[in-house]
Amino acid sequence: MDQEIENLKTLYARTSKHSNYQILPECLKPLLDETEIDVKSRFERERLDYILQYINPNGKSILDIGGNSGYFSFELIDRGAKHVDYYEGNKTHSEFVLRAAELLNCSDKLIVYNEYINFRESCHDRHYDVVFLLNVLHHVGDDYDEKDLTLLKAKQKIIESVNALAGKTSSMIFQLGFCWKGNRDFLLFKNGTKEEMIDFISENTKEFWEITDIGIPVLGGGKVSYNNLNQDNIKRDDKLGEFLNRPIFVLKSKK
Repeated sequence: MDQEIENLKTLYARTSKHSNYQILPECLKPLLDETEIDVKSRFERERLDYILQYINPNGKSILDIGGNSGYFSFELIDRGAKHVDYYEGNKTHSEFVLRAAELLNCSDKLIVYNEYINFRESCHDRHYDVVFLLNVLHHVGDDYDEKDLTLLKAKQKIIESVNALAGKTSSMIFQLGFCWKGNRDFLLFKNGTKEEMIDFISENTKEFWEITDIGIPVLGGGKVSYNNLNQDNIKRDDKLGEFLNRPIFVLKSKK
């Protein structure tokens, strides 16, 4: 057991473009001392708190695309998800999740796929209650897919990928970055505003998805929380940084 825990620490600590991108799920905290590893937050708890207002994972089958170090997958299992398929192209992250699931005796519920999902062809024989697609698609043409994409083609690929999932799930939780490939020199939207992103997603997915709710991160009392979209929080807030200007979309499939 001690050696397995040390292996987990080593895997979590390995550096990559997306390493230390998620905090530890509650179920791993008894095994891994957070003071001994470099844990960074992208407001996972705050995002999950918002999402759980609209999605009840109990008894649900879930697809977690680009699951990183597994925060959402493990938290959903802990909240009663029947089954989670976790896809992650980064070998270190997927191995971390696989070994952690084995230690936690939940590898029968959490199935690890070390691959970048093909949005049209993967999991064609499965239907999920909920898909989590958080902060993945702005890396098209970089982490995965064709490397010679233009910005325009990348935006088309983003929409194609979102719409391809409409027939594979009842609901989807979706988040997208503003910077293509994570590069601030390549903005997906001219002015980098939430309104531009919301209009882009709304207009181009309306035949496939109904946007039922949109969560916007706001700062109050020194804390971040996600509130429903309104006329005030739709405004770009530069002091929050790029990540905390990304909306969370709750989508319901029309297919």
